[in-house]
Amino acid sequence: MKKTSSFTSVLSWVGAGVLWAGLALTSQAQTYPTKPIKVVVGYAAGGAVDVVARTIGQSISASMGQPVIVENKPGAGTNIAVKSVITAEPDGYTLMMAANALAANMSLYQPAPFDAERDLVAISLIGRVPVVIAANPNVPYASIRQLIDAAKGKPNTIAFGSPGNGSTPHMAIELFARAAGIDLQHVPYRGGSPAITDAIGGQIPLVAVNALEVLPHAKSGKLKVLAVLSPNRSAIFPDVPTIAESGFAGFEASVWYGLVAPAATPKPIVNKLHEEVQKSFANQRRARAHDCGGWRGGARFARDVHQTDSIRAPALQQVGA
Repeated sequence: MKKTSSFTSVLSWVGAGVLWAGLALTSQAQTYPTKPIKVVVGYAAGGAVDVVARTIGQSISASMGQPVIVENKPGAGTNIAVKSVITAEPDGYTLMMAANALAANMSLYQPAPFDAERDLVAISLIGRVPVVIAANPNVPYASIRQLIDAAKGKPNTIAFGSPGNGSTPHMAIELFARAAGIDLQHVPYRGGSPAITDAIGGQIPLVAVNALEVLPHAKSGKLKVLAVLSPNRSAIFPDVPTIAESGFAGFEASVWYGLVAPAATPKPIVNKLHEEVQKSFANQRRARAHDCGGWRGGARFARDVHQTDSIRAPALQQVGA
């Protein structure tokens, strides 16, 4: 009887501990946040990921009553930023605005620097934006066909910039160049913003980045867009032909943005952030304004990351990245 009584007592204590932990997490979520929230970005300031992070951050800050600070940590293909988030305290005060590189780097770098499914928890997919091929306005080609002719006339002399080695724009252009039978020189940057700056300045003739980053420069005439890498014409550039219209179907590419946190972040806090992002998304009508393709919750976003990684691995081998 004493053994049974002791065992029952232990179970009671365990049950009470579990209940107390659950109540503590719920209480923590109810009072969260009580201090500023940091959102890490693995790219240089001024790029699309940075702009999206600051836009979402402003909305969350206004709604939750605490400052949201964006911290730029470019380098190593965003691995520096990712590792800083993975090793951060999982309390909801360190988040990351991630993009396709989060999935790509698990295949691009060997051994893999991290396991996104194990080390991070997905809060929400913010949206998707198509990749575009843009050029300095002074180059002698204004279409994909003219670019191909120029590249064949002077093999391996035309360079294009991208947000980084193994990035979605880099791989999409490499695969397109192979299909077109041309050689282009790849110049990797630490994000789309510095690549665009050099294209505008004439240091490189071409740049492959997402449409949002190019939009203001195309409007001002500092860049001209040759093609959009989407199945259908984009609402961002409705007058620009798709890569398929230029004769190369199957080279669609888009950049996604998503908010993630350290894996052990309490589920009630993840859910609260999830709701805040949804609220921000609805208020700003980002899907319609930026052709992002719709808001998705954490579970669906996590599946997207896994799917991107499974598709990206053979593509990286094909281009030799």
